[in-house]
Amino acid sequence: MTTTLARRAENDTAPAPEEPPLTRLSLRRTVAELVLGSVLAVVLSLVLQFAAGRIGTDPGTYVPDALVNLASAVILLVLFGLLATGWATRWASWVKLAGVWTALAAFTTLLPAVPLQATRFFLGGSSVDNTFRLQYLERMAAGSSLADMNYHGIAPYYPGGWFWLGGRFANLLGWDGWAAYKPYSIMWLALASVVAFVLWSLVVSRRLALLASIVTVFAGLLTAAVDEPYAWPTTAWLPPIAVLAWLVFRRRGRVPAWPLVLIGLFLGFSAITYTLHLALGVVLVVVLAVVAGVLDVVRGEAAGPTVKRLFLRLVVIGVVTLVLSLVTWGPFILAGGLGEPNVAAHFLPESSATFPTPFEPTSVFGFLCLAGLVWLVLRARRSEVAFPLLVVTALVYVWFGLSTLALVLHTTLLAFRFIVTVNTVLAIAGVFAAVDLLRLVPRMFRDRRAVLVTGFVLAFAAALSLAQSSVKATASLVQTAESDYYADGYNAKGQHDLSQDGAWTGELISTIDQLSGRPQTGNIVFSAYDRLLSFAPYWVFQQTTPHYANPLAEYAKRNGEIKYWAASANPAELTDRLAKSPYEPPNVFVFRDDDGKYAAYLASDSFPQASPVAVEKIDFEPSLFDSPGFVHRKVGPFTVVARR
Repeated sequence: MTTTLARRAENDTAPAPEEPPLTRLSLRRTVAELVLGSVLAVVLSLVLQFAAGRIGTDPGTYVPDALVNLASAVILLVLFGLLATGWATRWASWVKLAGVWTALAAFTTLLPAVPLQATRFFLGGSSVDNTFRLQYLERMAAGSSLADMNYHGIAPYYPGGWFWLGGRFANLLGWDGWAAYKPYSIMWLALASVVAFVLWSLVVSRRLALLASIVTVFAGLLTAAVDEPYAWPTTAWLPPIAVLAWLVFRRRGRVPAWPLVLIGLFLGFSAITYTLHLALGVVLVVVLAVVAGVLDVVRGEAAGPTVKRLFLRLVVIGVVTLVLSLVTWGPFILAGGLGEPNVAAHFLPESSATFPTPFEPTSVFGFLCLAGLVWLVLRARRSEVAFPLLVVTALVYVWFGLSTLALVLHTTLLAFRFIVTVNTVLAIAGVFAAVDLLRLVPRMFRDRRAVLVTGFVLAFAAALSLAQSSVKATASLVQTAESDYYADGYNAKGQHDLSQDGAWTGELISTIDQLSGRPQTGNIVFSAYDRLLSFAPYWVFQQTTPHYANPLAEYAKRNGEIKYWAASANPAELTDRLAKSPYEPPNVFVFRDDDGKYAAYLASDSFPQASPVAVEKIDFEPSLFDSPGFVHRKVGPFTVVARR
């Protein structure tokens, strides 16, 4: 009896068993890998892009497809070989890591770079949303401070962190912003894949981290999400950050500060690059914290200490997020931008009206997502990886539902932007499901080696299929990049078709520069040809799409001001109205010649139409500019008018 009591006393006074490390990598190791891996990815991507540009194949051939498919097969074979044997070898860990970083960066670079080898444009050329993306990079390359892409003297609205760095990249090369956009974008795709590998290495084994990173690349290319290169990194990094956040909130003991800071850095980076990802990320982190707290309380933890512990961790994450967010959002908020009408979310495409179902088993990717969905549901209660990924998936579907309900308030939550998020998460989960299956099946057979070899072959075949499908998925964007016109009026095919507006871009720019007598950043242009603004850093009196316009610019009132100018009776009245305008007036007009009139086009919000922009043609009488105060010159289908 005495012995038993003594043993109990010893157990009561014995120190509690030490908890295992929260992450698989230390702070020093994580920082070193992020820095070294990023540098290698950037340098290698630029070198490979330079090499791809020397292929010299003209558009209209399958030669680039053949080359990139061969390169994909070789790189994937190396990666899968490393997965099968590499980490069992005695090679130094840094050698193995350098090999993985090199293969990931090369793979991610070559998949878009080789098909785009004949053009200076990135995926999508200068069309659709790329028009404003090129314009924004032109703006950032023309100055060293954050500025609105359109309006002079107004605090920037659209997050400019990625574009500001792009401006520095363009300055380093000595290139125009539009020309630097392609190498800069592809460089970021390579960087994102390597960083994703490091982040996954914090929470899962190296083999699983590599598999997750490979399938992340496929998800981005198959959904063509990489055509938004500034939004892709935070999409690629969200799944491992979600797992890390779950581990942080589930830990009852002490948590090192640096994982909390890392989560805050991710959210802050989202804030300065893509606001929607900040919103989803914040909701995700809070939901994971609440669920972790509820589980702890249900299992007997005191509510007060649990809430305090989780709240303090959220505060650290929130402070880091807020500090970074204010870099781009501070000036806009201080200028009162949050109180201005905003139509940015007035967009409901078909993809936002239906729930995403990437798990339809009609393709290799569909089977992978279906397996991922099953794995998430089956493993959520037992796996610290499956549960947070299931929460991300569920949140996306909830976001779709709330976006539909928001129609009652005459807006949306732009849910379609998260299709790639759910695709990526389910595809990663599918890989984890395949690994679990590969661990289980050999036990059922006598010849385990044959089963493992078969699994390796099937995995490689599936990866190669996904690589080739990703090339096809972006083919139309490549064709657009080859057809769109450069700043000099020619395209990648050498065409200079004068019936196309793009053929006049170079002459329009030179005419504006000559007639205005000002540097390009000294001009405020009102233009009937929006792509002109992608190739020269002119300030703009009116953005061509209300959904990308700065709320501080008072878009609708500017449209009314333009109509007021057009209604002038004579040159003197027009000059007077321009001088008295409440907004800094344009000193250059680019009109389209139309049946003896100078035509301009005003856009307005027509939500919830599938195409939410209504365009109204406004005619200016040419006689309004018959005054010594104006000088004009005809350029193809356009007329440039400059105020003296």
